[in-house]
Amino acid sequence: MARPNYHHGALREALLKATLELIETEGIGAVSLRQVARSAGVSPGAPYHHFPDRAALLTALSDEGFRRLADTLTRAHETTSTATEALEAILLAYVEFAQANPAYFRLMFRPELKQSHKGDTGTEAGEAAFAVLDTTVSECLAEKESDINQDVLAMTMWSLVHGYASLWLDGQLTNRTTNPAKLASQITKLTTTLIPAV
Repeated sequence: MARPNYHHGALREALLKATLELIETEGIGAVSLRQVARSAGVSPGAPYHHFPDRAALLTALSDEGFRRLADTLTRAHETTSTATEALEAILLAYVEFAQANPAYFRLMFRPELKQSHKGDTGTEAGEAAFAVLDTTVSECLAEKESDINQDVLAMTMWSLVHGYASLWLDGQLTNRTTNPAKLASQITKLTTTLIPAV
């Protein structure tokens, strides 16, 4: 059977798609450049035109995950009219993204990718996603005229919602309340009611 004849950009996308599908079906440990090439139907050397090694391939896929997350959070923010509503919406969107994209979500936060990454792309992609939350927290603080530390509050909310999403994916919440919308609302109310006015 003839191999697909991808043009340059399409080959990269095909390799990323094959990698994601491999993670979904067999786990991250099954990913190798040779296996990805086989899954994409290209020659064993084809991936090296875009990715020098496995870490570069996984980092590129992680970057794409962060870009999708940032887009998801931005769209959630745009559907609201107040900062508090926006905060609740993006927390819910974060959890729903994790539930809908478990392969991306598990990959995006793997520490070895950050350690092996030589450039700034991965950092920029992750920061863009976090910036949506950070900006919304800033808007909340301005709305409440509070001088509480913005970074501390943003990191607290991220830790809460990320922890919940991770526990849910790991099957640790099967006997507990796992309604994402209710959780997002409760986290927002819990944290925003603790924001003191100046």
